[in-house]
Amino acid sequence: MNDDETARHHHEISDDPARLDVARVHRWLSTDAYWALGRTREHQERMIAGSLNFGAYEVDSGEQAAYARVVTDHASFAWICDVYVDPAARGHGLGTRLVATVRDRLAPLGVRRFLLATKDAHGVYAKLGFTSLPDPGMWMSLRTG
Repeated sequence: MNDDETARHHHEISDDPARLDVARVHRWLSTDAYWALGRTREHQERMIAGSLNFGAYEVDSGEQAAYARVVTDHASFAWICDVYVDPAARGHGLGTRLVATVRDRLAPLGVRRFLLATKDAHGVYAKLGFTSLPDPGMWMSLRTG
């Protein structure tokens, strides 16, 4: 069985917000994700409430093993963020499968531009067709804090 088959066999992916283990997601991100270290629980809960959220759950136990959050208009644009796989579940293609599920769930709605930022997982996302911005000079950002 290859890594993708292993991930598929042992985990199911859902966007049902009732299944999210918010305490676990907050702990993962606020203590182990370089982009969210120190994030408060209240801030995380507001982010979850305003986003489309995906969880990967172990089939046997129902325990959450991965998370991805998407900021989207459900029509043309999606920013994939807060992608996190529990260390015990890494190395079997679950993160790749999670992001592919996000893409496949939104593409039929007309979403054609997916963005994400990563410091260290370029290879994971490249498997799904993500590339560096073709014209980064046309993109701008504003950071207020």
